[in-house]
Amino acid sequence: MTGHEYIHDTSFEFESGGSVDRLKIAYHTSGRPYLPGADSRKVIWICHALTANSDAEDWWPEFVGEGKLLDTQKYFIVCVNMLGSPYGSDGPSSPRPSAAVGAPSAEGRPYYFDFPKVTVRDIVRACILVRKHLGISRIDLLIGGSIGGYQAMEWCIMEPETISRAVLIACNARVTPWMTAYNESQRMALEADGTFRKCTGLDGGRAGLECARAIALISYRSYDGYNLTQSEPFEDTLFPERACSYQRYQGRKLSARFDAYSYWYLTWSVDSHNVGRGRGGVDAALSSIKADCTVVGIDSDCLFPVGEQRYMAGHIPGAKFHEIVSRFGHDGFLLEYQQLTAIIAPLLAEMDKESGAGQDMAGRIYGGEN
Repeated sequence: MTGHEYIHDTSFEFESGGSVDRLKIAYHTSGRPYLPGADSRKVIWICHALTANSDAEDWWPEFVGEGKLLDTQKYFIVCVNMLGSPYGSDGPSSPRPSAAVGAPSAEGRPYYFDFPKVTVRDIVRACILVRKHLGISRIDLLIGGSIGGYQAMEWCIMEPETISRAVLIACNARVTPWMTAYNESQRMALEADGTFRKCTGLDGGRAGLECARAIALISYRSYDGYNLTQSEPFEDTLFPERACSYQRYQGRKLSARFDAYSYWYLTWSVDSHNVGRGRGGVDAALSSIKADCTVVGIDSDCLFPVGEQRYMAGHIPGAKFHEIVSRFGHDGFLLEYQQLTAIIAPLLAEMDKESGAGQDMAGRIYGGEN
């Protein structure tokens, strides 16, 4: 997939208050540029999870790519980097443009905590800006897992006439106190690092970030998953080491590619999720969805127990529910690709049938590229 940048030159107002005068949004697309009104390729839009980026081939290689289930040559695939993320879209670690500051000395310095808090609805509104920029009037399949599922669900409510189908994986309709407790514990770990609030560089809070990631990882996995992969090789080990080294490794792995300020902001984005806010409640919001929705849960997911997805499917008109069996908890949405393929492939086949004779016309227009 190819990376792009969209600049929104007018003020972007955030749901929590505050604004940015010149908003940068990073995104990736597949294949040749999209031609509004003349492009017969089906549009698939992927919403990424917390610490991923807009290059879906990079973090979902089993699904996205040439010849894969989400074929980058066959479909026009789009993924937008979330606001608040350090992978190209504006957020706390972005340099301030001169137009956004009162004093010249602040130009180019990261926003840090001066960036407005970002909600899921803000993230979706940024996606809608890119959709309009690309000239896409209809999204044939919208797919997302975890906070990506939050985005997809919100979008189905915000633009019900734009989304034909949606796959909502390992998510819920409103953040639970259970998940907020995990998020606050991670923010406490960041705050406990004395370098975090000093804002003297993007390395601030690195140790706190590594601890926060270790906390999060426990919620992403499961009892069986850890016992299967992190058991000690010797029965008579005095003090277990393997799980300890794994937690530290995963913390270092994230801190090498992410910053603590973006992570802090994104945990608040997760906590903002509530499709019923200002819409008469969750049930009313879900009932307004017009897209053909497929809801997927994971039997070992402790962050989003399958009862949450069953509830969603029961309140979204016509929605279908599927349950994935996994020993790897919430992360099963990234690992159980064979089970996900069995769920998504029939949706793609159904979607492809809608192209009909238009595919032949596309071959003539684009010289056979398809």
